[in-house]
Amino acid sequence: MRWLITGGCGFLGSNLSDAVMERGGELLILDNLSRKGSEKNLEWLRSRGKFEFQLGDIRDPDCLDKVMKNFHPHTIYHVAGQVAMTTSIANPREDFEINALGTVNLLEAARKFSPHSTIIYSSTNKVYGDLVEVEYKELPLRYRAEGYPDGFDERTPLNFHSPYGCSKGSADQYMQDYARIFGLKTVVFRHSSIYGGRQYSTYDQGWIGWFCTQALKIKAGLCKDKLTISGNGKQVRDVLHEQDLRALYFLATEKIDRVAGECFNIGGGMGNSMSLLELFNFLNQELGIEISYERLPPRVSDQLVFVADVKKATRLLGWKPQVDKHTGIRRMLDWSKEGMLL
Repeated sequence: MRWLITGGCGFLGSNLSDAVMERGGELLILDNLSRKGSEKNLEWLRSRGKFEFQLGDIRDPDCLDKVMKNFHPHTIYHVAGQVAMTTSIANPREDFEINALGTVNLLEAARKFSPHSTIIYSSTNKVYGDLVEVEYKELPLRYRAEGYPDGFDERTPLNFHSPYGCSKGSADQYMQDYARIFGLKTVVFRHSSIYGGRQYSTYDQGWIGWFCTQALKIKAGLCKDKLTISGNGKQVRDVLHEQDLRALYFLATEKIDRVAGECFNIGGGMGNSMSLLELFNFLNQELGIEISYERLPPRVSDQLVFVADVKKATRLLGWKPQVDKHTGIRRMLDWSKEGMLL
């Protein structure tokens, strides 16, 4: 079997690439190595197994056409993208070109040269907007979305907010429409917060990894300043470890005849939901530290609560998260510590 992974040296892509090599088959990784940590992940992947690497950009249609003509992948994991809300606001055009136009380039290349490929796309919960229409209750450490005890499912109305929401939402819809109009075998995963090893987090992307690293610096006496948070820290997300994502993507590949054209809300579910304040409390207890922080204004179009209702994925794919949040965060701390050489 032949596998193509766009963005295969990023966080999600490198984990999927590693999992493909464990299973066997021909693997082609396409990446422009622009993301922080991508070159380190490429080096790590080369220590893990055999694959072909192509330096390329999904914004280049000729590059994608050549890949499809020459490689004809059985399965494409399309996880390349611009992933930060703040970056999209700073440079909306680049965000559009990467997420929306880059995805259309991929779909067109597949339609013309490899129409039998399975294409699984990494979308986002931001396609649902800021969810201001929902009633929330403010609790001591978190917000609660009233009327959504299991989280938000796929019937939640789409409502693109921010350049990032628009670009990812457009790509999300193109994926579904190419299944309807052209018969391509596409699947859309609308991810909540994902984390795990090989994630080189930044201040504006990958909050679990970022604050785990900052907590370790506090523990080691390397960070004496207060941390900053956007909002009051009661915003809630459901967190999902990369181990569960690996399983999910392969299940979709195996069951593509059942799920082609479908979209799924994907996250850790209500049992793995967590606010930033709750994460700080866990890190304080786990590391024996006291995190001090200052509040900044809330980020534009931030959701007070997003927890994915994953029942559709359970029903059609037989998938549900296996790694609980505390186990996963401990693993994140271990990986971050190793990366910091502490």
